[in-house]
Amino acid sequence: MLDLRQVVENLDSTREALLRRGPQHAESLSAVADKAQVRRDVIARLEALRAKKNDANTEMARLDKKGPEFAAKRDEMKAIATESKALEEQQREVEAALSTLLLDIPNLPADSTPSGKDEHDNVVVRVWGEKPTLNFPPRDHYDLGTSLGIVDFDRGAKIAGSRFSVLCGLGARMERALMSFMLDLHTDVHGYKEMWPPAIVNATSMRGTGQLPKFADDAFKLASALPDTGTGSDVGAGLKPAQQQDAVREDLYLVPTAEVPLTNLHANEILEPEQMPVHYTAYTPCFRSEAGSYGKDTRGLIRQHQFDKVELVRFERPENAEAALETLTSHAEEVLKRLDLHYRVVALCAGDMGFGSKKTYDLEVWLPGQDAYREISSCSWFGDFQARRAKIRYRAEKGGKPELVHTLNGSGLALGRTLVAILEQYQQADGSVRVPEALVRYVGTDVIRAGG
Repeated sequence: MLDLRQVVENLDSTREALLRRGPQHAESLSAVADKAQVRRDVIARLEALRAKKNDANTEMARLDKKGPEFAAKRDEMKAIATESKALEEQQREVEAALSTLLLDIPNLPADSTPSGKDEHDNVVVRVWGEKPTLNFPPRDHYDLGTSLGIVDFDRGAKIAGSRFSVLCGLGARMERALMSFMLDLHTDVHGYKEMWPPAIVNATSMRGTGQLPKFADDAFKLASALPDTGTGSDVGAGLKPAQQQDAVREDLYLVPTAEVPLTNLHANEILEPEQMPVHYTAYTPCFRSEAGSYGKDTRGLIRQHQFDKVELVRFERPENAEAALETLTSHAEEVLKRLDLHYRVVALCAGDMGFGSKKTYDLEVWLPGQDAYREISSCSWFGDFQARRAKIRYRAEKGGKPELVHTLNGSGLALGRTLVAILEQYQQADGSVRVPEALVRYVGTDVIRAGG
């Protein structure tokens, strides 16, 4: 969420920055501007009343407490107090309304974010490796996975519905191998602390990272949130069991990404200087309804309702955050390099960037079966946008004033899409698929064959 004070005091520059994302985002400030004017008017009236109150206090000090003038001033003070109380309540209401409006306004792009309207204006930053040379017509991962017997799309649809699949045999082993390989790399080499968070989060956590309210339609909300009775926790302490349940009842959601639970680990906390920076990695299943993507990538593993992902999350001091984005992106790239998968890095333009991001790099892996590059990781710097929503702060020095941290995250990587890239880039003329050398010790074989 943007800083309310910064927005209302710098409406023109904020509108100009949002215009880089698109006219509709700049227009969203109109309602904020109207409410901000009401807020300014209320504050001006309050300040006038406070000045009037100070004057009345000064006059009363000189008056006879038993005289009629003193009584009149006392009545005036009561009237000022009543009007001030009403204005203070109005100020709280208008500021609450402003905060609600700000929940739907995206982050401001960084100066280094390219300008542009959509994906056609994104900028290729670098390309790694060469496109694999295949002396036969390449097949896509759907055909390869089905013919090898390692992915069963029909049974996935039978037991869960469209956009679900079942990994079988070496397909399941490859998914597990990729998870272990990525986590080992990020913990042992890159220095991230491995976490294993819940796959269910509450609405507060979803709001903290920006999934709510903007992307409610894309989330899997549980039909019935299970209340916590307070057992093992001091939540609702001192209340009767039924009251404890009501005190903590909140909507629950399946995680769309480990970014949500990992970032909210430090919600409403102040990180001390010796804790900074904080770097986490985690595997989680991820769940997305893919609202608005009807008809897109319905064939195969690219856009599933449930998928697996290893995530990277960083909490950084503001002055180090943009440089940390380069580091985080390099860590995601290292996965592709060690798997020897050809890819490119793309800087997203302001018009194509995610809601909460200031700056984003997408890693796009080459898929011969589609004759196209497809996103396999998105690495973003959020500034203090998430930290303000989730109230995550740090002290620059011991005993110093708390400040908002900067958060970053990126896929390191999406397991299903990595499997897709391996199937398509490592396919052979006989229909088999070679296993990348870095994965052989995890998988236990160097080739995947039909019936193997």
